Amino acid sequence: MIRVLFVCLGNICRSPMAEAMFRDLVLREKLDDVIEVDSAGTSHWHIGESPHEGTLAILKKYKVSSEGLKARQLQVEDSDHFHYIVAMDSENVKNIYRKIASKRKGPVIQLPDLVKEVKMKDVPDPYFTGNFEEVYELIEKGNLALLQLIKQEQHL
Repeated sequence: MIRVLFVCLGNICRSPMAEAMFRDLVLREKLDDVIEVDSAGTSHWHIGESPHEGTLAILKKYKVSSEGLKARQLQVEDSDHFHYIVAMDSENVKNIYRKIASKRKGPVIQLPDLVKEVKMKDVPDPYFTGNFEEVYELIEKGNLALLQLIKQEQHL
């Protein structure tokens, strides 16, 4: 099983959106028997909470299931469990390495880095900007590129 973990700060906006969208993409590509998807936050602020209402609304708009999404905090064990750890922004890349640096063997991917035509380095946090549509579009492009990378690296 190939395991992918999306990470943002609170795990209520960007990373659960990316998780739900990637899970949907994996299901459509009929790879759900080989790819497992999860998300986490680097902070403890929202543990156990459902995604932000803006995230739920945009997922509903695009008919992407939000079933089972609950905020959790990144754990040291995640380093060994997940093959791909995908951060939403540079600050969370730093936070991830601070939390699991001694255990992480592979790189942490910053999602926008996978999309050549995107000039942004960070997925903006819609908790502050309110722009869930922009975030959805950026994550969609990043997820497509991520799946291509996984298919290439894992020979799927």
